[in-house]
Parts: sequence; structure tokens; C-alpha cells
Amino acid sequence: MEENPPAVRDHGGAGLPRVLGAGGATAIVVGTIIGSGIFLIPSEMMRDTGSSLLVYLAWIVGGLLSLFGAMTYAELSAMMPRAGGEYIYLRGAYGDTTAFLYMWTWFSLAKPGSIATIAVGLARTLEFFPVFSRLSDAIPGMPIPFYWSQLFAIAVAWLITGLNCLGIRKAGNFQLAATVLKVLLIALVVALCFCSPAGQWSRFLTSLPHATGGWTGFMLAVIATLWAYDGWSDLSAVAGEVRRPERNIPIALIGGLLLVAGLYMATNAAIQFVLPAAAIAASDWPAVAALRIVAGTAGAGIVAAAMAVSILVALNGSTMSGARVPYAAAVDGLFFRRFARVHPRFHSPSAALVAQAILATVLLLFLSRFQQLFELTVFSEWLFYALAASTVFVYRRRLPDLPRPYRVWAYPVVPAVFVASAAVVLVAGFAGNLKGSLLGCLLILSGLPVLLFLRLWRVRH
Repeated sequence: MEENPPAVRDHGGAGLPRVLGAGGATAIVVGTIIGSGIFLIPSEMMRDTGSSLLVYLAWIVGGLLSLFGAMTYAELSAMMPRAGGEYIYLRGAYGDTTAFLYMWTWFSLAKPGSIATIAVGLARTLEFFPVFSRLSDAIPGMPIPFYWSQLFAIAVAWLITGLNCLGIRKAGNFQLAATVLKVLLIALVVALCFCSPAGQWSRFLTSLPHATGGWTGFMLAVIATLWAYDGWSDLSAVAGEVRRPERNIPIALIGGLLLVAGLYMATNAAIQFVLPAAAIAASDWPAVAALRIVAGTAGAGIVAAAMAVSILVALNGSTMSGARVPYAAAVDGLFFRRFARVHPRFHSPSAALVAQAILATVLLLFLSRFQQLFELTVFSEWLFYALAASTVFVYRRRLPDLPRPYRVWAYPVVPAVFVASAAVVLVAGFAGNLKGSLLGCLLILSGLPVLLFLRLWRVRH
């Protein structure tokens, strides 16, 4: 094994400038994590646990596990601040094939599927407002059922892609400004609830008698929080464009996750201050229900606006990070050279961004048929989380003298706990959706013939 594997060395002439500061990097973490989940998930958690105390304990456990993952990634990202994130770590530790399979999974379905799902979620959230009420209507004269919401989602996906093609500075500035607005709207929701005479502290003592309960219910709630905290890893994909990565990446990953945890706990508390446990469990939109009591239709509109901004910011962060993975593989010669193209003026991976948007558009055109396909990415996501985090052990053993500006606290306990928790989520997901998980495995393995083709093609050319 050579002293510095290819994935550890700098990409010569990569062409992506380091322009993101600590604020922009933190906005990617916070903005990508917080979507609509915090406004919806309290009902699911209450049905799982039946207890306010256990709901908060689940938030704390899920937050700590996510923090352990962020701390592990902080060491890896500060040590190897390159575009591509997990692809870089996997290639250096486990070789080209593992890294390519990760890239292929993210490029072919995971990120386009995420973009498509987020964009449709934005359309459905905006239907709350009368001006967007027709988004759920079918477009007349189409040979197959096609809705205005799908057309809207396609337009938004391309709008955000266009913004990212203009460069990460502009996309990062939008991410930062919109994330600040998102945080302010969430703070307004919390303040309105706690300042309302309709709230009662005694509601924190209410319970749900017919909840799942027990260890099973608690673990289901913890897994739900892990979905809510998901997205912190996206910063690693744009690590090559962060200024002073040795300082700013750990600050953004750890500080951003702690800020999200605080916002999640505060929002959950605000909902419980207004609604008893039974009402939270019975509502699909508990935050909307709480604000409707507190401030009527206007209050519900504030929640809907906060959800819409949250989803839009998450869409920008997901678009930004997704394109860097095939770009990094192309720079390394593991993917089509076209995807290594950097726009000469805007210094963005424009070819990868456009390809990603095209794939998302295809999924959006056939959304109803692909809805279950999106669920397959859950399996692959946690599989690669576990593999990527495990590389910290490989690098500590294989390259002990490599400069590490940040070292994960309480090594090896913290990364080991995160890898173990990712494995638990993986097993739980496999058991709960055996067919989908097996199809997820096939999706990952479908990259093998593609890799073989690329190797043969490279030899001939």
C-alpha cells in the first residue's frame, strides 16, 4: 500500500474554489437537515412512545448518535477536504470498487430521488396557500395522469440547479440567507406557542395509553429522530470548497448539528405546550394544529411558510452536495470525463449538476411509479454511512502520521458507537422492508457492470 492513497492526495487542477466560510458551511448543515420533518414527526414519535418524557429522550439519543457521526466525519473531512465526501474516504480506505458503488448509487437514484421527493414536498406544502391550491389538479389533455405539482417540482428543481450552476458562492449565499430566515420562522413558531394563553404546562404530563410503547416503541422513535437529523453528512461532499477546512468544517458539522438539536427540542416542546399527547398523536400536522389554536389561520400559515422555506433550503443543499460525488469520481478517472467539467466562468461542476437535474426530472415525470423506488435509498444510505465512518479506523491504523487538524473526541468509542447505531438502523430497515432492502442491494450491485464497462472503455481509448 502506497504511503498516500490516491483519495488522500489533493486533486490537482480540480478547479473548484474554496469560497465557503464557517457561516456558509454551517448553513449547509442546518439547512439540509431541517426540512418538513420537525413539523410532522412529533405525532409519529408520540404514537411510538406514548410519553412526552420518552419523546424527549428519543430526541436526545438520536441527536447524540448523529453528533457522533458528525464528529467522525469532521476528522475525515478536515483531514481530506476534497470534493466528494464519502467517496473520497471510501476510495482511500477500501479501493476503487467500493467508492464507485457508492458514487453510482448516489448518482443513479439516491440524489435525484431525494431532489424529486423534496421538490414534490415543496409543492404539496404550498397547496396550503390558496394561490397554489390548484397544484394538486391534473393537467388536462395529458396521455397519462400528470399533475401541476409535478410540473412545479420540475421547474423548482431546475431553478435550484441553475442557481448552483452559477457557482457555489451564489448558492452558498442563498443557503445562508434562507437558513437564517428558516431559523427565525421556527423561533417565531416556538415563541407564539409559549406566549399563548392556550398553552398549559400540565400537557407535558399527558400520555397516550394505546401507544406501541416499551423498548420497541422507543427504538422506533429513535430511528424517526435519525431520519429527522439526516443530512449533516452533505457538507463533506463540498469540503473542497470550504475555506480553512481544518477549522470551519468541524465548527459547521458539530455546531450546526447542536443548533438543529436545540431547534428540534424547542419546536417539540412548543407543540406539547399547546396540544395534549392524544391530540399530537391524532394529527398528521401537529405543528399546524398547534398554531391554528394559538393564532388561527394566520398561525397555520406561518407554519406552512416555515415548512416551505425549510424544504427549499434543503433542496438547495441536496442539489449542491449531490453533484460533487460524480464530479470527484470523474476527476479520478472512475467516471465519464464529461462529469469532471468545471464551468470556466462560474467554477461549478455544471455537467454533473445538469445530469443530476435530468435524472430528477425523469423521476418526477413518473413520480407515482417511482415513489416506492425512493425508499430503496434508505438501505443504501445507512450502509454507506457505516462504511464511511468506519474508514476513520483504517486511516488511524494505516496513516497514523497524516495531519489531523481535528481528532474525534473519545476515539475509538465515539465512531464505534455511530457505526454500531448505523448497523442497527440498517438491520431494522432490512427487517421492516425485506423486499425493498434486497432491491436496494441490487441497485448498489448494478454499478458493477457499469464499472466494468468504464474500465474496458478506458483501456480502448
